[in-house]
Amino acid sequence: MTPFKLSNELIEQVQSYVEQKKDSELLILLEELHYADIAEIIDELHLEEATYIIKLLDSEKTSDILTEVDDDVREKILENLSAKEIAEEIDELDTDDAADIISELSDERKQAVISELEDKEHAKEIVELLRYDEDTAGGLMAKELVSANENWNVLTCVKEMRKQAEEVTRVHSIYVIDDDGILKGRLSLKDLLTTSTRAHIKDVYIPKVDYVNVNDEAEEVARVMSKYDLEAIPVVDEMKRLVGRITIDDIVDVIREEAEKDYQLAAGITQDVEADDSIWELTRARLPWLFLGLLGGIGAAAIMEGFDKMLENYSILFFFTPLIAAMAGNVGVQSSAIIVQGLANDDIKGSINNRLWKEMLLALLNGIALATILFLVVWIWKENPIEALAISVSLVAVIIVAGIIGTFIPLFLDKRGIDPAIATGPFITTSNDIFGILIYFLIAKLIIGI
Repeated sequence: MTPFKLSNELIEQVQSYVEQKKDSELLILLEELHYADIAEIIDELHLEEATYIIKLLDSEKTSDILTEVDDDVREKILENLSAKEIAEEIDELDTDDAADIISELSDERKQAVISELEDKEHAKEIVELLRYDEDTAGGLMAKELVSANENWNVLTCVKEMRKQAEEVTRVHSIYVIDDDGILKGRLSLKDLLTTSTRAHIKDVYIPKVDYVNVNDEAEEVARVMSKYDLEAIPVVDEMKRLVGRITIDDIVDVIREEAEKDYQLAAGITQDVEADDSIWELTRARLPWLFLGLLGGIGAAAIMEGFDKMLENYSILFFFTPLIAAMAGNVGVQSSAIIVQGLANDDIKGSINNRLWKEMLLALLNGIALATILFLVVWIWKENPIEALAISVSLVAVIIVAGIIGTFIPLFLDKRGIDPAIATGPFITTSNDIFGILIYFLIAKLIIGI
C-alpha cells in the first residue's frame, strides 16, 4: 500500500469538485481513502467545503473522520450540523469516541443530540461516560467489550461471545465476571477452543488480570499499559465491577498529548496552544516565561554591577560571563531533563539525597574536564595563570550547582504535585543563569583577591 501524501493538487481538486457540486466524482475520489487521510484533507479546507463533504459522505465513514480532524475544525463543523445530523454520526461510533465528541458541545446541544440517538442503550452508556473526568480511566474507557460469566459452560460462552462481538470493533481480551459483575479474571481463546464444551468457565479462566479503577488518572493508565505491554485493559468501579475497557489507541493519544504538553512547558509555553492559534492566544502562552527571563536578565545585570571595580581591572571576566551563564543553563536543563524523563517513566527510585549526590559527582567530573580545557585556553591567550584559574575554578563550581538545582527542582515539584516538566524550561535556565553569574564573580574575587 502506497503511503498517503497530501498535495496542493489534491486539495485543489477536492475544492473544485465541491464548488461545482460534482458529487459522484468527489465520492469516487474519496472512496478508496482511509478516513484518517480524508480528515487530513478536511483540515486544509474552508469550513463550508468541509461541512459539505461531511454531509455528502455516509455516516459510517464520516463518524470516524470526525474523530480524526483537528479539534477546532471539528468544533466548527459540528456548529454547522443539526442535532439529528450529529446524532447520526454518534450512532456509528464506539461509546468512548461518541462521548468525546458530545463533551465538546454546549449543555443544550448535548441534550438535543442525545435525545436524537436511535439506540437508547448506546445513549445510556454515553451519558454514563460523560460523568467521568476526561483525564481519568473512566473518561478514556469504552463500554464495548466481551465478557463471560464464570458460571457459563464453554458452549454457552461461545454463543454469548458471538452476540457481544457484533458490537465490538476489535476483540483484544475476554474478561470473566461473576453474577454481580465483579471482575474475576481473563479467558484465553486457546483454552476456550481446546476445552470441552461442557466445562465451566470458572474452571479454565486465568485469575491474574491487570486492571485500573475508573478514577485512576490517565497518565497512570498509560504507565500500567506501557509497563505490561497491554493492548487493552479492563476498567472497574469502586466495587471492582467491570464497567469498560481502554484500548491502546486511546493511550497513544494520552502519551502524545502529554509529550506535547511537556515539550511546550520545556520551551516556556504555559498553555496548550498550536501554531494556527491566534496571535493573542500565542502571546498569552509565551509572555509569562519571557517576563521571567527579563527579570532574570535584570537580576544578572544587578549582580554584575556589584562587581564593577573588578571588571574594570580584569575585563577578561566580562568576556567569559556569557560562557558561564550558558554552561549553567545547559547543565541545569540536561540534569532536569533526565530527572523529568525518569519521573515520567517511573524510573526514579531511592532517596533524593542519593540522586543529588550522584548528580554532584557527575557534574564534578564534567566540570573538571571542561575547566581543564578552559584553563589552558585562557592561560595561553592571556598568559595569566591567576585569571585562568579564577575562571576555570568558577566553571567547576557553577556546573556543580547547576546540576544540583536541575536535579532538585523537578524532584521537589513532583513531590508537591506540580508538573516537573516546568523545570526543564526557562525557569531552570533563568535561575541557573543568576546563580551561575553570582558564583562566578564571588569565586573570581576570592582567587584574584580584589
